[in-house]
Amino acid sequence: MSRMSSLVVVVILVIVGEQLVQSAPENDPYRTLGVGRSASQSDIKKAYKHLVREWHPDKNKDPGAEDMFIKISKSYEILSNEERRANFDRYGQMEDNQAFGHSQQQDYRNSFHNSFYFDESFFHFPRSRDFADSKYLLHHAQFNSDLLPDSHRRPYLIKVTSDWCFACIHIEPVWRETVLELEPLGVGIGIVDMGYERRLASQLGAHRTPSILGVVNGRVTFFHQAVVRDHLRQFIEDLLPQRMVEKVTDKNYQTFLSGWRTENKPSVLLFDQAPVFPLMYKLTAFAFRDYVRFGYVDQGETSNNPLLRRFNINTYAPTMLLFKEDTEKPADIIQARGMKRPIMDEFVSNNKFLRVPRLVNQQLFDELCPVKQFHRRRKYCVLLITGEDQAFVPVNEAFLDFAATNSKEVLRFAYVHQHRQQALCHALLDQGVLPPQVVILERRSPAGKVMYRSVIGGWNGSEEDKHRLHQQLELLQKDPGYLTTDAMLPELNNEMAPMFLIQWLNAAYDYILQIYDDILFSNWREMMPILSLIFSALFILFGTVIIQAFSESGEDKPQKPKPREPSKAEDDESRRPATSSRPPKKDFVEVTELTDVTYTSNLVKLRPGHINVVLVLSEASKNALLRKFAKEVFSFSGTQTLHFSFLNADKHRQWMPALLALTLDPAEDDEPWDHSGYVLALNGYKKYFCLFRPVFTGDDAGEASSASSFDSSTSSSSSASRRKSRSRSRSQTRSRSHSREDAPGSSRRASGRATSLEVHHKLDRLGLWMERLMEGTLSRLRVQAWPSLDPPAPSAES
Repeated sequence: MSRMSSLVVVVILVIVGEQLVQSAPENDPYRTLGVGRSASQSDIKKAYKHLVREWHPDKNKDPGAEDMFIKISKSYEILSNEERRANFDRYGQMEDNQAFGHSQQQDYRNSFHNSFYFDESFFHFPRSRDFADSKYLLHHAQFNSDLLPDSHRRPYLIKVTSDWCFACIHIEPVWRETVLELEPLGVGIGIVDMGYERRLASQLGAHRTPSILGVVNGRVTFFHQAVVRDHLRQFIEDLLPQRMVEKVTDKNYQTFLSGWRTENKPSVLLFDQAPVFPLMYKLTAFAFRDYVRFGYVDQGETSNNPLLRRFNINTYAPTMLLFKEDTEKPADIIQARGMKRPIMDEFVSNNKFLRVPRLVNQQLFDELCPVKQFHRRRKYCVLLITGEDQAFVPVNEAFLDFAATNSKEVLRFAYVHQHRQQALCHALLDQGVLPPQVVILERRSPAGKVMYRSVIGGWNGSEEDKHRLHQQLELLQKDPGYLTTDAMLPELNNEMAPMFLIQWLNAAYDYILQIYDDILFSNWREMMPILSLIFSALFILFGTVIIQAFSESGEDKPQKPKPREPSKAEDDESRRPATSSRPPKKDFVEVTELTDVTYTSNLVKLRPGHINVVLVLSEASKNALLRKFAKEVFSFSGTQTLHFSFLNADKHRQWMPALLALTLDPAEDDEPWDHSGYVLALNGYKKYFCLFRPVFTGDDAGEASSASSFDSSTSSSSSASRRKSRSRSRSQTRSRSHSREDAPGSSRRASGRATSLEVHHKLDRLGLWMERLMEGTLSRLRVQAWPSLDPPAPSAES
């Protein structure tokens, strides 16, 4: 039994091997083209051209001609590409993305089906792609090298499918009908197999099957409606740019035909009975939009009857008229009942240039005056260098008449405006020569090398000039060496290019439209990157706001100061209770001087709820008072509603007396002349202020003088003496300070005793006053209007 089973296995392997050997030559591209494996690219190309002419379905009526033609094209596609040819020579690989041995596995599967009569229809699952669809299959390299550039001339309709795709079977009949209808009109058709072309499907953004998409001008747009033939047709029409075809009537046809002067293009008019533009005409206009302007005349409108009679139009068949510089007489005409796309393309292609076009870009120059290839295809360009002023119009018209009567295949007539193409004109004209001038040139290399000769005598459009130009053209055709001067021409300016802003707006519009389409129709898998980006940005934004809110609220909460042990050398003010429980935000105090510039913003127009604490000082006491002031108010500098300023009384002597005169009783004693050491809390919005006067903390002048000799760097004995003096008068000082701050008269009497104090001791009780200011227990002195800041007083030196 073991020998019998081994024999059966050997027989099966032999049969399978024979089938593989027999099937391999059928898929051999060398055998199909009839060339050897060492054949060169030129031999392969010659064999391909010979076989294509022989097996073309239009010429060969053999039933298998179409299959053989496709097979020949596929073989040439493999062997003409060095990478694919190397893969086939090394692995026998037919496709650039198939795994090793895929073709042999496919042949074995087919032979297995044929040998055992396996029919897929048994499972009611016919094959999703037949052999006829293979000519539409797209590969990644082919899509980027061929289809994307060609999408600027015609739209493409692409279906993304895969094996074992049940939904693809349901849309297959509609797809076939749509292909049969749109392909003859000029729409490109493509099929992407996601199973073998995942990289291309990923580039297109197709993550599911079936998917239908369109490609126009390199942009991919997905089809999201029901797969119906009318919807697919409308989808292709919507992909095309708008206003490519202009509706022309008897009233505006002259304006339309006269547009050749500004747009430098011929004009085509299509006369037909349909009320809307035919799709085939739109596709033709899209393919030639860079060369020709297209208009459509509805023959069914009775208002267009004068236009039909003017050009003698037959209303029983579509008619196309092509106009160039002459708007009264068409340059060419075509009329046919069954207007086909190849007929329209040939008609427009043969007339896509004016008789004398203006060179507006390098592309037009390359097509009008191609580079010399060999003698039979030599082209000479007769170029008129002129201007745009009204004085040049007769000269240009004379050149146009000369070109109309001397039209030859070897001659191309054109003109340029000197101020628009200055670099080109500077290379062709000698220095000091002014337009109009005629130059005959022949291009010798794509880099810009030309041979040229200027027509002697210039060009004024006279009969003598025409005769002279005609003679030189005759000599040129007899002797090609007539052109003796060479030059290197620069690249022409693109006069028809839109402005940078317009280009940017168009690109932004396309980008926004694409994002909108992706968000509206994409599935969750496609939207995950966009949603992730959006939620990340929102999280960062709201997280930052929440953190700032909590940090602000934490800063506004009162915090108890850390207890510390007082040193013997500390100042007396350091032993009193903390004046504020709010820690400052920064380690310095911003103090602004009130001047003519800052007076209005810091007082008159102060925001509601804000208070400006102003220190009054003099030039002599400026440094000492500012240091003491900063030390006293430092713990309050973290409040955002408090602002700190100082006023120089030597510069503005009248402001302080004027302010006090608005609030104090005239019967009271006059205020002292020296206001240095006074502090005012000004509320500019509600027009009131609170006043702090320098407070004397001793019992008599002797004590005051001893206190004035106190310094923070003195010995501990003097410090102890001051603490003793301060503790002895603490109770009475508090009562006196209340009476001084609340009663102006008593404060005025006590201020005289404080004159003997050292300057910086004038602000000893400012911290306590600031606490009462924050508590709102200070008396408020209201004013009707703030006095103006008087101009600076002359200095003592002056």
